[in-house]
Amino acid sequence: MPTIALVDDDRNILTSVSIALEAEGYRVTTYTDGALALDGFKTAPPDLAILDIKMPRMDGMETLRRLRHKSDLPVILSRRRKSPISPTRLRISTPHVEHNRIAGAA
Repeated sequence: MPTIALVDDDRNILTSVSIALEAEGYRVTTYTDGALALDGFKTAPPDLAILDIKMPRMDGMETLRRLRHKSDLPVILSRRRKSPISPTRLRISTPHVEHNRIAGAA
């Protein structure tokens, strides 16, 4: 079963996204900041990481920079907007390719 690491400081997001991913058959590990995630990845590396861009202590961009020094783990960067009607922006990063996408857009 593939493991997805969710890294977000909002516990409501961690809970709701975990439930959705587990319902699709994924194993999910959660972390509340990038520093905790990087520590956790040492002992239990995931198959994919979803990082919130804006977090205290260590944000998603810094987490990705540090991760890239050691790993080619696929990463999705997520950013929420304050407006409830604005879509979530995702940036998918692999070692050689970056894609920008607005969730829900064709």
